[in-house]
Amino acid sequence: MSRSLLFIGIILCFSYTASAQNALLQSKDDSVIRKMLATQVVEWNKGNIEGYMKGYWESDSLIFIGSTEQRYGYKATLLRYKTTYPTVAHMGRLTLTVFSIQKLSEEYYFVVGRWGLQRTMGDVGGPYSLLVKRINGDLVIVVDHSS
Repeated sequence: MSRSLLFIGIILCFSYTASAQNALLQSKDDSVIRKMLATQVVEWNKGNIEGYMKGYWESDSLIFIGSTEQRYGYKATLLRYKTTYPTVAHMGRLTLTVFSIQKLSEEYYFVVGRWGLQRTMGDVGGPYSLLVKRINGDLVIVVDHSS
């Protein structure tokens, strides 16, 4: 009986330790993702689209889905931003609200939130969802669906 209890105790200890380590990693990744998004806001609000794009995966496999179109690739997404927001006035002041960050696996996170632009020509905004992936140790946006 005492061996059974000892065995159960050891299993519970390892389970708790693995859970705690996983929660710590998720908490750290959550912070990294939030910091990346906050940096994007800062860069956008400085009028720096290239700086804003540093949160995205620099690959032809990046996917951007907007309210009326979808783009494939980093360069196409950068061009879309530069065309849609040709001046600082068009860019306005960006706010991002994060509703949730959900860990899907060791590599992937799903982020849901709301974006907004305050502009003299009229405010715009809407919901967004992001698929964030760990690539070469960095967490980057690989899919952006913003409406």
